[in-house]
Amino acid sequence: MNILHEFEYFKPGNKKEALELVKKYGNKAKVLAGGTDLVIMMKEKMIKPDYVIDISDLNELKGITYEEGKGAEVYACTKVADIESSEDLKTKYPALAYAASQLGSHQVRVMATMGGNCCHSSPAAETPAPLSALGAKVVIASLEGEREMPIEDFIQGNRRNDLKEGEILYKFKLPEPEKNSACRYGHIGLRDAMEIDCANMAANIQLEDDKETIKKVKLVMGSVAIKPLISKAVPALLEGKKLTEELIEKTGEAAQGEAKPISDVRASAEYRKDVIAALARRLVKEAYEAAKEA
Repeated sequence: MNILHEFEYFKPGNKKEALELVKKYGNKAKVLAGGTDLVIMMKEKMIKPDYVIDISDLNELKGITYEEGKGAEVYACTKVADIESSEDLKTKYPALAYAASQLGSHQVRVMATMGGNCCHSSPAAETPAPLSALGAKVVIASLEGEREMPIEDFIQGNRRNDLKEGEILYKFKLPEPEKNSACRYGHIGLRDAMEIDCANMAANIQLEDDKETIKKVKLVMGSVAIKPLISKAVPALLEGKKLTEELIEKTGEAAQGEAKPISDVRASAEYRKDVIAALARRLVKEAYEAAKEA
């Protein structure tokens, strides 16, 4: 039976109390935000923390703010459903809002948090690819202060991240979208199933003032490496050029050549490579067309 082991439960009243508990109990504790990953892992005896620190109701760790010209901040305990429905995010960062809408079921999204989705650091997680493509940084808090880093540096591998003892993920900072730019997200999984992605991707393209020549590209692949994989070949191929059908085909080949997938119960490595090529062709074209209208 999936019965939880015995542990001591804490529900701090504010951020400072949470940080004090995290520092006191160190790696013997786990932080609970939404619990959609943590509780399952505890039920399946994958982890047995001595202490659980519940930060889910801390208002200091929830909410979305946006300021024109400066960008957005999304606090770590913000529910995925709130990211999905945020008008500011849908307008300025549609790739992130769409990725959030594709995470699990509605019942999961009203419990799960973006902080938890990134701290769990699954290679197949939905939000890290668009966050990375958009240039997001994470802000990490401790009693000693705060530090920040790009999301792709924070996630270090399957269920591994850069959180140290005494730290919690505080918030995400998204820069104002660049002029003449657009970002798009896509994924492939079992049809009509609430299944973990077998591959996902986000592509962010900025155009020159002529709205045809590609100035900058950031393409990020998920579920084909141990952490979000940022393409080097696709920017080298596309930057400084106008998108053509020939370049679209080469984009798929370039991304495919960089992917390092494994075979598992969801898909074979060969299938994932085919999927990555298809996603790259589609998303680069979609982002390019959207950037022309930005």
